Amino acid sequence: MEIQYVLYGDKIVEREHASIDLEDRGYNFGDGIYEVVYIYGGKPFSMEEHFKRFADSAAKLEMKLPYTLETVNDLTVKLIEANKIHNGIVYIQMTRGASPRNHLYDRDSACLITGFARKMDPPVQAQENGIKTYLTEDIRWLRCDIKTLNLLGNTMAKRKAADHGCHEALQHREGTCTEGSSSNLFIIKKGTLYTHPATNLILNGITRQHILKIANEQGIDIAEEAFSTRDLIHADEVFLSSTTMEIAPVIAVTGDEEGEFPIGPVTRLLQKKLKEKIKKPTVLK
Repeated sequence: MEIQYVLYGDKIVEREHASIDLEDRGYNFGDGIYEVVYIYGGKPFSMEEHFKRFADSAAKLEMKLPYTLETVNDLTVKLIEANKIHNGIVYIQMTRGASPRNHLYDRDSACLITGFARKMDPPVQAQENGIKTYLTEDIRWLRCDIKTLNLLGNTMAKRKAADHGCHEALQHREGTCTEGSSSNLFIIKKGTLYTHPATNLILNGITRQHILKIANEQGIDIAEEAFSTRDLIHADEVFLSSTTMEIAPVIAVTGDEEGEFPIGPVTRLLQKKLKEKIKKPTVLK
């Protein structure tokens, strides 16, 4: 079995010994949050930033962490070590726990943390050669800033993109670009880097935050402002970012608008600098 050990509460147990209550609110309502952290050479990257966002998401949903973030960090490291992950991901989830099924939640519910770790190599081909994308209407709810388990809008967009031979879906709200189905969206126009501001309409990705810091360090002009689908199509360069992709250039868009793009110098520079940052022990949390 690929995943041998999992996190259940504050214990690392064999996967076959973990079970979820049928009335767990995560199962019944998608009432929960999660984080995915990438592991490079056995070490998680930016785990501190990921779990800060985990705590922020919990607070926004009025969920109480059953342990301190330090304990969650320690349990996550033990989970990685138990599964002997060199390169891969660790997924940590928290639900509001089990209770008789009722839409009304209890603010004092005993939340349940679970998790797993899986081997996964970086998507080198996507990073080097770029990806094709499908542009479609953003049908998600209006609290995309919370990293919640409610991902049906995202998964439906991803499915539509795959059905059209594309790696990722790009989303827009009535012509204003937001983000990918599982990524943040950037465009470059006349040397300026544009990305949607970190409002309730997008998730403020950890990789997104690293990219903005790197761009600032490199003297690249940054505009955190909304841009249209027409701006997207007329961009000089387009790329996506996420924990698992790092930076993936976009070479084509189909769907509601169509266009093709070169893999440009700004994208390549940001890719190079992000990889350098990943390799520095000081940013491995």
